[in-house]
Amino acid sequence: MKPLERDRATKARPKNWLIPVVLVILREKSAYGYQLIERLKEFGFEKMNPGTLYRTLRQMENEGLCNSEWETSSGGPARRMYWITVAGEGHLDSWAKGCKRYQQVLDVFFQIYKGAPPSY
Repeated sequence: MKPLERDRATKARPKNWLIPVVLVILREKSAYGYQLIERLKEFGFEKMNPGTLYRTLRQMENEGLCNSEWETSSGGPARRMYWITVAGEGHLDSWAKGCKRYQQVLDVFFQIYKGAPPSY
C-alpha cells in the first residue's frame, strides 16, 4: 500500500469520533487520563497525543458531558479522575443511534462494492 493510500484508510472514521469513544469508555468505568489513552488504542487511536486528549476532556467538561476531580494518594502524584454525566449519557445515546444509521449505509455500500445487490 502506498503512503497516501494508507493515510486515507487511517482517516476513514467519523468526524469528532474521539468524544463518543471517550464517553463509552467512561460509561463503562471512571478513568484517569493515562487509562483513557491506553483504552483508546482499542478504537484505533494508537498514536494519541496526550495534549489532544486533555484538551478534548476539558471541552467535554465545559459542555457538561463529563466531570472530573483531582485524586491524591500517598503513593504518587495527584491524578484527575473523569466520569460521564447524565448529559454525556444522552450525547452518547444520540451518537449510537447515528452510528447505527450510518452502519446501515455502510452495509449497503459494501454489498454494492462486493457486487451483490443491496438488501434494503
